[in-house]
Amino acid sequence: MLFMVRDMTADTLHLSQTAFIYGISPLYLIIIGATFLASMLISGMLKRRFSEYSQVPLPMTGAQVAEQMLRQNGINDVKVISVPGQLTDHYDPVKKTVNLSEPVYHINSVAAAAVAAHECGHAIQHKEAYAWLNFRSKMVPAVQISSKLLNYIMIAGFLGMGLMQSTTMLWLWVGLFAVTTLFSIVTLPVEFDASRRALVWLERSGLAASMEQEKAKNALFWAAMTYVAAAVGSVAQLLYFLMMVLGRRD
Repeated sequence: MLFMVRDMTADTLHLSQTAFIYGISPLYLIIIGATFLASMLISGMLKRRFSEYSQVPLPMTGAQVAEQMLRQNGINDVKVISVPGQLTDHYDPVKKTVNLSEPVYHINSVAAAAVAAHECGHAIQHKEAYAWLNFRSKMVPAVQISSKLLNYIMIAGFLGMGLMQSTTMLWLWVGLFAVTTLFSIVTLPVEFDASRRALVWLERSGLAASMEQEKAKNALFWAAMTYVAAAVGSVAQLLYFLMMVLGRRD
């Protein structure tokens, strides 16, 4: 989940390079700048909240929270493991592992509990065949192919091969970019639902009192905002590319 903070920033920098293919446009620079600024502000707020709520103790570590939540939801074939780094937490549906970063795995705090419960929310989605998660999983091969082709087209543009002078190639770019944009949009309900499941379980478990519950909710809110910013930025860029190709004449 939270590792998307880094990915969103990297994607913003990566996509900004496409300005050199199309020619620098003030509108495009505004879109890139706004997306980058939003990602930095949200990332900073998320890190501050995580640091703050890591100081609020709970009786259980993140790993213990994850184990208990999984078992209480009848999930016995998913392992909870520790992975290096900070904010690298995620659920792997292929290996069936809840991967918790070292600070989350070992620490007993509101922040750790919120993150661990969120990742378990994805495991529950997987078990229940949650429609949006299934849709996103099916999109992964198309997204991987689209991302590679976008990179190839961009490299060709850097090499001066003139591919982007063709309206057909521009339409291909828009189509491929639309796939990655759709993926970022589909990710939103998946992440929000996982957070909802996490908060419901935390409340029912009695693990956190009302004040701690609000802290957990706030931490998950800022984590979700990273996905919202990424999706909005991707949609804005797609619209820009679409307007450009519609106004293009061979």
